[in-house]
Amino acid sequence: MKNKNKKPFDFWIFAAVILLLSLGTIMVFSSSYYVSVKQVGNSFSMIKPQLLYMLISILVLVATMNYDYRRWGKISPILLMGSIGLLILVLIPGVGKELNGAQRWLGVGNKTFQPSELAKLSLIMFLSFSLSKRRDALQSFTKGLLPYLALIGFICGLVVIEPHLSGTIIIALTGFIVLFCGGAKISHFVALAIPVIVAGVGAILVAPYRFDRVKAWLDPFEYKMNEGWQIVNSLLAIGSGGLFGRGLGQSMQKYLYIPEPYNDYIFAVLAEELGFLGSVVVLILFLVFIWRGIKVAMNAPDVFGSLMAIGITSLIGVQALFNVAVVTNSIPSTGISLPFFSAGGTSLIFLMFGVGILLNISRYSNYERF
Repeated sequence: MKNKNKKPFDFWIFAAVILLLSLGTIMVFSSSYYVSVKQVGNSFSMIKPQLLYMLISILVLVATMNYDYRRWGKISPILLMGSIGLLILVLIPGVGKELNGAQRWLGVGNKTFQPSELAKLSLIMFLSFSLSKRRDALQSFTKGLLPYLALIGFICGLVVIEPHLSGTIIIALTGFIVLFCGGAKISHFVALAIPVIVAGVGAILVAPYRFDRVKAWLDPFEYKMNEGWQIVNSLLAIGSGGLFGRGLGQSMQKYLYIPEPYNDYIFAVLAEELGFLGSVVVLILFLVFIWRGIKVAMNAPDVFGSLMAIGITSLIGVQALFNVAVVTNSIPSTGISLPFFSAGGTSLIFLMFGVGILLNISRYSNYERF
């Protein structure tokens, strides 16, 4: 694999991501301008920093898509240890920043950084690099799979303490997918199913607000004045959008009926304004990304590139799936952002960082581009 063997990057992945990012930025403005006016008297107060994050993320994408992906493997242990250190640091009172009862950020003033976003990518890099060096390690449960599960469990434990349940689920599922594609036996995962289910039920029962969310999921209209408020208004937004939508900027639910409509429930605003057809277009773009990401992984020149490609594709695909499932009340409500859509800087920059790596892997993969 020399530079002369480089091929063009995967156009479908690039096009899908740019379209998602562009539409996402438009929807951030549409869903946030009323809240911005009410809070600071300026309808552009939220879209201005989002445009800056968009520009930075595109620069990050261009840089990483031209940086040899194999180099990330060598520094992946350092990145992983650094992300674990930051996850510990964010839990220290007075160091981590608290917002809405969660302590997930580091930073000064309104300039914040979410370490869990770095942890997602660094874990994918480390698992991919380590498994590529130990091809048969996962055949043994105690000496192979268990240490990796312990590592994933430790990181998830730090994230769930914040608390950040959705981030914990995304990290765990992405890690399991990489391990499975790296050679872990299905029987080992089946054996783990019972303790994982028990742990999940326990996490719900020990936190009353999570149990309330489960009850609201089962019958949101019964709890529409408290725990079911967001999901009821989300469903009203989706239903009122109809086939073609109310029109861009014409959502009614974003007028403070859905709290922070520019964040976790931005897909509901999109469905209300652009309708069923607009929602389907967005879902198709995500499916195109997943399809091409899998194609890159299947044709990558080495195991490290293959596992990292499937990890990055899974990270974005699983997160998008969970967000849409929450918004449509298919699963209990949990705070999870929609990739390339939800407002925020850290998540967007690291997502584009991952996409850049995926595009770089595609430049060495051997398959038809069109």
